[in-house]
Amino acid sequence: MTLAVLTARTGHALPHGDADRLAGELAGALRAAGVSAIDRLVPGADEVSRLRELARQARDAGEPLLICPDNLVAHGSLLRTLATEPAGRSTVLVAADPSGDLREDRGRVIVAPPGGGTVRHLGAMCVAPPDLPLLEKALDRPCPLAEMLADGFVPVATRVRLLHAEQVQTTEQLTAARDAIAAVDEDAARLRLAVKEEDDLFTTYAVSSWSPHLTRLAARLRWTPTAVTGLSVLFAVGAAILFWQASRPAMVAGAVLLYLGFVLDCVDGQLARYTRRFSAFGGWLDTMADRAKEYLVYAGLAAGADRAGLPHAWPLAITAIVVQTARHMTDTWYGALHNRAALCPVPVDPHGAGARLAAISTRAQSRRGSPIYWAKRVVVFPIGERWALISVLAALTNGRVALAALVGFGLFAAAYTLMLRSLRALSMGVGVLDTVDTARHRDDGPLVRTVLSRTGVGRPLPFAVIFLGYALATVTVFALGEPPLPPWLLALGVIPVLLTGFSGRTRHDSALDWLVPAALRAAEHLIVVATGLYGNVPPPLVFLLLFTLALRHYDLTARMEQDAPATGTAGTALGWDGRVLLLVLAALIGWTTPAMAALTVLVAATLTRTTHRDWRSPS
Repeated sequence: MTLAVLTARTGHALPHGDADRLAGELAGALRAAGVSAIDRLVPGADEVSRLRELARQARDAGEPLLICPDNLVAHGSLLRTLATEPAGRSTVLVAADPSGDLREDRGRVIVAPPGGGTVRHLGAMCVAPPDLPLLEKALDRPCPLAEMLADGFVPVATRVRLLHAEQVQTTEQLTAARDAIAAVDEDAARLRLAVKEEDDLFTTYAVSSWSPHLTRLAARLRWTPTAVTGLSVLFAVGAAILFWQASRPAMVAGAVLLYLGFVLDCVDGQLARYTRRFSAFGGWLDTMADRAKEYLVYAGLAAGADRAGLPHAWPLAITAIVVQTARHMTDTWYGALHNRAALCPVPVDPHGAGARLAAISTRAQSRRGSPIYWAKRVVVFPIGERWALISVLAALTNGRVALAALVGFGLFAAAYTLMLRSLRALSMGVGVLDTVDTARHRDDGPLVRTVLSRTGVGRPLPFAVIFLGYALATVTVFALGEPPLPPWLLALGVIPVLLTGFSGRTRHDSALDWLVPAALRAAEHLIVVATGLYGNVPPPLVFLLLFTLALRHYDLTARMEQDAPATGTAGTALGWDGRVLLLVLAALIGWTTPAMAALTVLVAATLTRTTHRDWRSPS
């Protein structure tokens, strides 16, 4: 629930009757938005003391505080959006304004440099409990929001967009504002606003152009976003089964099901935004389902190609899951790094490579709909483009061709994003991994946590890169070499594991340390592949272990992104270090296949247990 306060605005010329009616309308809109209690400040009273007291009450209760000026005329949907931010973060109501003193950056509001404003504050904001101390500290200042922003407050931007909101000072302005409100079809606007404003090319034109109709239908049928997510999973599973059949009719039908499943995957998010029905569990489930669906389709394509007698399909599927999982890890941590840079900006050389890249990116983003805009979005190979590529190639060719194209485009996108993001990260000059439980997101096991990391030797990224390089070299030798394969090469894997473990407790605050989780994920996955090659493990089993490991690591990042319960050390499932050493030892004594099967069961069971424990009573 949310507490709300209507602040008194002096200096306006509204008659008392109009002012009281407007305050009553705002109170009604706030109650409809789910606010549990409303306090209206009286003009002339000690507003600062009362606000500080309300902020303290909200902080003690663990509830957000919604502050709204009593001369605000706004659609109720905007107030509801303020009060129902999905991840429970602080939000502020802003309107586009090139002359404003604030700037929107990746959906957050920050102080604008001179001449760099893009939005202005409309007076309303919802302050989350962790940020309430900043509010209490800033209340004595002439402009509390500016003071809070200077102290590290980075709220989410709730933009007016298709709706209307403004602060009025006179009866004439009040009448005009009400007319503007009445002129907007609020439900239609809400439905349109439920669609992501900046999406990829395929999603924008082939999905979002008609998915709002399904969203409205789902809302009328009282479906929940979680129910739609479940339906999209069924469609993806059906597509994977049809791809496994490998006949031309089955491949075409699978492509259609895959497309429809992706449409439903978009609808679940649109439905959540349209109905404002959010939960940490729903966000976590959406992330996990998206990745599970994608990798199940990879397996279906590989199994179908193998069934049709086409060689090398499973190696392509294994390559695809390794590449995509590592890419997703870099996406997660680069996004967190970008948010950290907005929170703690450092002076940037305007002539440096990172600053120039940032300027180019900003110009491209501002030219929405232009070829350069769409090229920038397509080149990173987002989920919409991946789904489209798979659907088209599966329908027209076979699973092996689809997987080969997926790997090729994925590797190109990985190289492109890694190079540009690394340059921009160096220009940002901030760290991000040290702001969280580093051992948890590295997925360190007992060996690193309790033994190796006590040394505190070395830098995290160089050691992680050494481990990744060794793993890649081992896979290359085993994939291209002739039997018998050298066992000593596997035994050498102990050295990079030990080296990487030494830096476990070292502060991960370098500008490039955000790459450590992705490097460790890629290295572990490659060791799985290497031991599978060495022990002649059936490729489907190798893929299945990679699949369970990927879900394990997506669980970690999804919990972080949704501010969800942490699994703690009980969910480590040996950690990356223990799993790697177990597989290497098993391969050296000839037990690779049973060890891989047992590890698959262990990781899956651990994930299932922690999921049931932490989400058995989802909100």
